[in-house]
Amino acid sequence: MFSKILIANRGEIACRIIRTARRMGIATVAVYSDADARAPFVQLADEAVHIGPSPAAESYLIADKIIAACKQTGAEAAHPGYGFLSERTSFAEALAKEGIEFIGPPVNAIAAMGDKIESKKLAKEAGVNVVPGFVGEIEDTEHAVRISSEIGYPVMMKASAGGGGKGMRLAYNETDVREGFESVKREGLNSFGDDRVFIEKFILNPRHIEIQILGDQHGNIVYLNERECSIQRRHQKVVEEAPSPFVTPKMRQAMGEQCVALARAVGYYSAGTVELIVSGADPSGESFYFLEMNTRLQVEHPVTEAITGVDLVEQMIRVAAGEKLAFAQDDIGINGWAIENRVYAEDPYRGFLPSTGRLVRYQPPTAVMHQAPFVSSDAETPGRGISTSLDANGGGYVRVDDGVAEGGEVSMFYDPMIAKLITWAPTRDEAADLQVRALDAFRIEGPGHNVDFLSAIMQHPRFRSGELTTGFIAEEYPDGFHGAATDTHTTSVLCAVAGAIATADADRARRIDGQLGGPTAPGGDWQVRIAGEDHAVSLEEDAITVDGSAVAIALEYTPGQRFVEVELYAADAGEDDAPLDTFGIRLEPTRTGYRMTTRGAKHEVRVLPAHVAPLAAHMIEKVPPDLSKFLICPMPGLLVKLHVGEGDAVQPGQPLATVEAMKMENILRAEKAATVGKINAAEGASLSVNEVILELE
Repeated sequence: MFSKILIANRGEIACRIIRTARRMGIATVAVYSDADARAPFVQLADEAVHIGPSPAAESYLIADKIIAACKQTGAEAAHPGYGFLSERTSFAEALAKEGIEFIGPPVNAIAAMGDKIESKKLAKEAGVNVVPGFVGEIEDTEHAVRISSEIGYPVMMKASAGGGGKGMRLAYNETDVREGFESVKREGLNSFGDDRVFIEKFILNPRHIEIQILGDQHGNIVYLNERECSIQRRHQKVVEEAPSPFVTPKMRQAMGEQCVALARAVGYYSAGTVELIVSGADPSGESFYFLEMNTRLQVEHPVTEAITGVDLVEQMIRVAAGEKLAFAQDDIGINGWAIENRVYAEDPYRGFLPSTGRLVRYQPPTAVMHQAPFVSSDAETPGRGISTSLDANGGGYVRVDDGVAEGGEVSMFYDPMIAKLITWAPTRDEAADLQVRALDAFRIEGPGHNVDFLSAIMQHPRFRSGELTTGFIAEEYPDGFHGAATDTHTTSVLCAVAGAIATADADRARRIDGQLGGPTAPGGDWQVRIAGEDHAVSLEEDAITVDGSAVAIALEYTPGQRFVEVELYAADAGEDDAPLDTFGIRLEPTRTGYRMTTRGAKHEVRVLPAHVAPLAAHMIEKVPPDLSKFLICPMPGLLVKLHVGEGDAVQPGQPLATVEAMKMENILRAEKAATVGKINAAEGASLSVNEVILELE
């Protein structure tokens, strides 16, 4: 076994690998760029080596710097994580020349499966179902248009070396191909150093299912069941779960055996994932097609670990060291259900625009929920077991994989992921319920985040039914995300909480300087407005009523506090009774009350003393200025392309500019018919948020 390994990656996956290595008694080396000098993974490793400036192209993507760090520290092996150099044959070959083990598959397998075009050819030769499409070199946009017409719309354009949702565009017609083909080429070149593109038929009502495989260097290969990854946005996975609510035991076996056969055909070992597209229109579940094989660890690997008890990172290390797998296919079972949500730095209320900046506050739910450590291990089977945290309410556990810390910065140079939230429970509904509670407990301030959106998905009736496709988000949120639906149960709790904290804030004002007059009162009468409806809230010494009905809640609040935990009890509950429900509520003071966020919904809550409420109609409301004549940059980024010039007439939906942020290109379009009056920024300019790109007349 190795005594020291280097992690050729950053962020949460670097932390994840370091923790497993430490449990195995292996020393670790981190490499870091300027932007990551104070990152948690650097502090967590036993040693750390600086490898260059912040851009990945000048640090994490330079193999020579990684190898030099290995030689400098005496690391015997390197784990690439995912992304960056994880699927570069040149990196694995360079390590081998220096006598350093690559903790991953053999070079020939990376070459065979890492190229999306060549892998489809091999899969077809091996008798694996592949999606109809054009497998070969595409010369230019005109060639792409001809190919797309021959295949039949809709089609998917993909960068050959792509992954992680980058370098992908869905085209429903010729216009979409002409607009998107060059963007796909640029994203492929910028992110993976390869601008080749292939085009394939887009399967309607598709589900994205993937099979986790694991092999050793002695010819043993197993599959560790499937993951459902259908909920995606811009082809970037958002929610993953294991097992899939769609896959039957017969289908699982057919998929697994086919994927193992494909892996065996290329001499595969280590961890890998075969991605499949499944037609949801086929009730038999037999219409599944090979998409690609990722010759690395996947972002969503924790859900597989949760239901199988196999630590995939440990197995990768043991396989690289020459050990045999300690278990066979018959030993792999399915225990319970696991769900993973990706917490991103993006604003779902503003079209999911990327958000960067300092994490003024970051507290993951495991700290808030006061969960005890839990380690599941099997001494007879090396490599089984993962470190997690028990759910405070029992019946499952919460795991948070992250690589950030309070005070750190979400940088524009890397992926916008803040954390991965994984829950496990005996059933799917219980795992989803645990996700809702854990998401409510996240405390994130600074950059925007998608916690509310994830919570809304976990509560959505269609998600709960398991009727998923890759179009879930576009179909269920066609006009964007505006918050989760709220029931009367939650509204009553929010009204009671609003009255309670308004009373506490009023009492504080009285204590400071007596500005409200009179002695401190034990309660008060308030009018609380939520979603345009008014509710009468009355607080007495030992009771709260909302619209005349008693609401029994327990909370601790200090004026100025930004987060409260609330327990709801039955009206006749005794001292030893457990709460009926729990809520984590984020608070922001406003001019007339509070902005209260819980369970995926953000509420503007107006709170007025009951005797003042009748005067509210006379309050003056500030009307926001009209900015529709400006094309404003919605996020920090690079102006890649201007599609128009001064004096050009534009129509609604027409592309005006393309801005690259966090490795993704975003096309900004005209919202109405107009004429371009003035252009304020040039191609290649670095733009800040809200910077005016051009003005319309």
